[in-house]
Amino acid sequence: MTAPQSTSAALPAAGTPAAAGPGEAPASRSTDFTLLAVAVAGVSMSAPLIAATTAPALAIAFWRNAMAVGVLSPVALWRHRGELRRMGRRALTLSGLAGVVLALHFGLWLPSLTMTSVATSTALVTTTPIWTTLILRLRGHRPPGLVWAGTALAVVGVLILTGIDMSTDTRALAGDALALAAGLAAAVYMLLGAEVRRTATTTAYTYVCYSTTAVALLGACLVSGSALGGYDGKTWLKIAALTVVAQLLGHSLLNRVVRGLGPSTTSTAILLETPGAALIAALWLGQTPPAAAYPALGVILAGLALVILADRRKRV
Repeated sequence: MTAPQSTSAALPAAGTPAAAGPGEAPASRSTDFTLLAVAVAGVSMSAPLIAATTAPALAIAFWRNAMAVGVLSPVALWRHRGELRRMGRRALTLSGLAGVVLALHFGLWLPSLTMTSVATSTALVTTTPIWTTLILRLRGHRPPGLVWAGTALAVVGVLILTGIDMSTDTRALAGDALALAAGLAAAVYMLLGAEVRRTATTTAYTYVCYSTTAVALLGACLVSGSALGGYDGKTWLKIAALTVVAQLLGHSLLNRVVRGLGPSTTSTAILLETPGAALIAALWLGQTPPAAAYPALGVILAGLALVILADRRKRV
């Protein structure tokens, strides 16, 4: 087990493995990649479910986090309360900060979808791995050239699928800025999670993070006047499904694997959400995927393979 780090500890380098948190056995890399695949499938359900849910975007974001906290509370407060006690002030602070940043990500990205085109918003928000690599570089780490190449190639894959139709309309430009800022927020969230997970378990970190996110989003809903209730049964069912697949299986498993795979590999893999969502929408909503979906998927996978190869070379 790893002793808690000092407050001056730097964020982990791309691909740097971290020891398991207290009371949590380390997973093999094959297990981590399997869980990562499940996580990506989970978050890929997010956009189709949100598109099919007739509720305010901020309210959907609040309820998916609040419901996740409700599911986790009996487990975290009863079976894992010792892990919460052992987190320490630094881990608790960083977990809370990660929750605020995650709320900021939701609060920036979801409104951008109504201000600019969905394709442009998607392309800009998925700049997360670029921000991750840049922040790591600013923190003094030197990501290998393959990490830069793989990240760029994966983002190109997203651009092949979505395109990016920049507009001169003031409202659309504001939406573009929000989506880009949401991508940066997601990178900060990923890096904070990677740092906390060096000494804290998935359950402890996720519980504190989601609780903070839910409180922050509740405040945003109250300020913006987003309706928090009055939905029909189908809407509540879709929000519950979103909580299970996108929040508990998606984000929570990402929090699990970022410890072993590192923030660069994990954030690059999230780019698979874009073609994944397109294929799910085709199967579930009957929306024909664009012709670029399949070659884009191949390009993103090639970029991810380069990032993983850089990680393996570093370990040898």
